Amino acid sequence: MIKILELFGGIGAPRKALINLGVDHKSIDYVEIDERRVRVYNAMYDNRYKAESVVGYNLKPDILIHGSPCQDFSRARLRWGARDGGEGEQSSLLSETVKIIKNMGSWKPSVVIWENVKGVLDRDMIGAFNEYIESLEELGYKTSFDVLNAMDFGIPQARERVFAISRLDGVAFDFGKLRRRETPHIDNFLEEKVTDEKYFINIPSMTSKIREINPEGVAGYSRMLDVIDTHCWTITERQDRCPNAGIIRTGTKQYRYLTEREVWRLMGFDDEDFDAALKEFPGREGFRNATLYAMAGNSIVVNVLEAIFDVLLNGNSETDFISNKDGQLKLIC
Repeated sequence: MIKILELFGGIGAPRKALINLGVDHKSIDYVEIDERRVRVYNAMYDNRYKAESVVGYNLKPDILIHGSPCQDFSRARLRWGARDGGEGEQSSLLSETVKIIKNMGSWKPSVVIWENVKGVLDRDMIGAFNEYIESLEELGYKTSFDVLNAMDFGIPQARERVFAISRLDGVAFDFGKLRRRETPHIDNFLEEKVTDEKYFINIPSMTSKIREINPEGVAGYSRMLDVIDTHCWTITERQDRCPNAGIIRTGTKQYRYLTEREVWRLMGFDDEDFDAALKEFPGREGFRNATLYAMAGNSIVVNVLEAIFDVLLNGNSETDFISNKDGQLKLIC
């Protein structure tokens, strides 16, 4: 059995990926400060976790998965925790993960997986990312990283994210062994009939930004709304902004937003997962459900995690997880 620890756990994409792969696992704990996400996670996986911070946390997993809030690196200047006079409260959460591993003493996770936006590679942010890698190297980890696009793993969403895989056995993670999938047409992810007026774009300030209607654009405004063809663009916390993940053409000069269910599907979750979340947060009649949009936009694409776990756990990396006499899993080449 693989024991995982989910930090900044959101709606549990790592656990969903392991379930889809049929991997015998146990989430020995899940840490998430947002009470709403905790409620949805508990509903989806029948747990009873409470909202809590990662600060000062300590436990002993085999695999640690974390993705500190993307605001850490979303095109904003950051510092590495308190090393620069305490600037960058969010980036200090990244260093907090390193502290958690240090506090584990002789027991360390065999693998640490971290996901975040491409902004971590920007010139003014790469320093914090490099310090994270160097800090793990000091603890004995070898880190490999790459930019992965959900489009390459069976999800019609152009979503690029940095994935860093740190291994205690000193072996580099080979991203070339990830199993790519053909990308299906987005029609396979859309609801058959969407008639609720709340999804239709009728506000003039938004309709004027639809490129197909107004190819000349709006004076003084460079960003426009694009119509989805074969795939959507990156799903974020909100769809009622410009730009967004894209809009759907429903008829002559009629366009709509992606629904909450559709964005969950486009993050790799099942309708059963969405229904559990909807039961917890049904939203207000006549209004789009901002809570469910945000939960999807802040998650990790399940299919990408499936591909990573498949390489790590199912022998595709030419390694196997076996237990030593103390019960801790080790990667053995």
